[in-house]
Amino acid sequence: MDKNSKIILVTGGQKSGKSEFAEKMALGLSDHPAYIATAKVMDEEFAKRVEKHKHRRQQQWENIEEERLLSKHRMEHRVVLVDCVTLWATNFFFECGEDIEQAYSALEQEFCRFVEAEDATFIFVTNEIGWGGVSANSMQRSFSDLQGRVNQFIAAQANEVYLLVSGIPVRIK
Repeated sequence: MDKNSKIILVTGGQKSGKSEFAEKMALGLSDHPAYIATAKVMDEEFAKRVEKHKHRRQQQWENIEEERLLSKHRMEHRVVLVDCVTLWATNFFFECGEDIEQAYSALEQEFCRFVEAEDATFIFVTNEIGWGGVSANSMQRSFSDLQGRVNQFIAAQANEVYLLVSGIPVRIK
């Protein structure tokens, strides 16, 4: 990581207020932050969620849709919000044939390429998906393992980590 860069991780459960918190943080740091959306829209309900997010952000943001290769976007001296790590990891998980070791390695390498190439402030939003119990489905268990490892890796690199609980941010690092 560039010594002038800063990494912030925002984590929590589904609908805990992570994205709104991260967006307010980014706007507090920049008048024109970049928003990198990692989602692959697969159904109508999810498309509506994406549109709601886009509408909330309006024109202050530079919106970039990128499912995997964040490092191909130059973000020098910018505030960059990546939403979200869970969907980003999902894209690698399926690209790598559900092989969690291969997906983890690819994610770690891409993360490092992205943050090391830039002098920027990075805000990553992720989910704590393992808090809901152990799934009976082996693919879901594998993905939960991958997600947990990726979250731990990013948290270790981060300067700050926030956990959102019922819309309340708790700084944990």
